[in-house]
Amino acid sequence: MNRGTILFLYAAVFVMGITVLCLCLFWLPGLADYTAELFPEFAYLKWPVLAGVYLTVIPFYYALLQAIKLLRFIDNKQAFTDHAVTSLQQIKLCALIITIIYTAGIIVLSTQNAMNAGLALKGFIIIFAALTIALFAAVLHALFSSALKMKAEIDLTV
Repeated sequence: MNRGTILFLYAAVFVMGITVLCLCLFWLPGLADYTAELFPEFAYLKWPVLAGVYLTVIPFYYALLQAIKLLRFIDNKQAFTDHAVTSLQQIKLCALIITIIYTAGIIVLSTQNAMNAGLALKGFIIIFAALTIALFAAVLHALFSSALKMKAEIDLTV
């Protein structure tokens, strides 16, 4: 892969990480306070919702770390190794964990009658995006595993 493309992908991962960090540190607490003031009947959900959102940051950053590792493997011409396959597996797992957390959050908020259409739509968009990433990582995992097996067979033949 072209060095410029690799650098662009590194920058994209870095920008995603910084953006989520800034949103979590500066924007999200203010939004939670504003929402609790605007809807005092649901103010008791402020901290559980914040905890749920912050809980999803852990697998998100772990997936970004795995993406950086994968880019490093590709950059070092080691894309078809067990390490790259493991990184893809971890990215898929992180996306599924995020999906589970947001699905549980939607269920909990629905049982508390705190779910509105806008909030549900945002939750479903995040779930859909995480499932798309999990599916893409699973496809790449299968392709890399298949290529790794073919490479091992070719090495044994030679």
